[in-house]
Amino acid sequence: MSSEYIYLHGFASSPNSAKAQYISDRFRECNIKLQIPDLNCGDFSHLTITRQINQVAAEFPPNSAPVTLIGSSLGGLTAAHLGQKYSQVEKLVLLAPAFGFLSHWLPTLGDEKIRRWQQEKYLMVNHYGEGKSLPLSYDFITDAVQYQEENLQRPIPTLILHGKNDEVIPIQASYDFTKLRSWVKLVELDSDHALGNVMAEIWQAIRQFCQLP
Repeated sequence: MSSEYIYLHGFASSPNSAKAQYISDRFRECNIKLQIPDLNCGDFSHLTITRQINQVAAEFPPNSAPVTLIGSSLGGLTAAHLGQKYSQVEKLVLLAPAFGFLSHWLPTLGDEKIRRWQQEKYLMVNHYGEGKSLPLSYDFITDAVQYQEENLQRPIPTLILHGKNDEVIPIQASYDFTKLRSWVKLVELDSDHALGNVMAEIWQAIRQFCQLP
């Protein structure tokens, strides 16, 4: 049974991101459908990783057909946890996955901003997909705390593509994840978090890993 492919975009991004569209175009050239759900759900303010997991799982084919997930940044982290939870997921491709993202992101906000966020319940976040700032509930943080990498132990064939100069999620996070998991292959790329300059390399790696025509 051939796999179904689902792409999970990153935090404050959208299905119209350059990466999502580039990969979708390449799949189309192979005559394969790539689903790209909008993880904002028209309600970015109440985004949580749990909501993303439930939303994507609801898109899985009903006949237990295998699913390959391609996830970017926070979408990569979400894909990894979906793979842990659902045996239907047979392969993962993670683009600069946001492992340990709370420990990388929260310090950039500073203690005072985080305190205010907790008190006021919402923080204005720059949403690249919408091109404006949108409020995000503090529930995003309280929900995210439960999604720890050490829980990801299901041996799913996994390809990680990560930029050596990633300024958002250091490549070390992917090294640490790969070190203890023999089923994960990490490819280093000469790029930053956006991976915009290595899309052709990424596509070749996906094509090979997924054995696409």
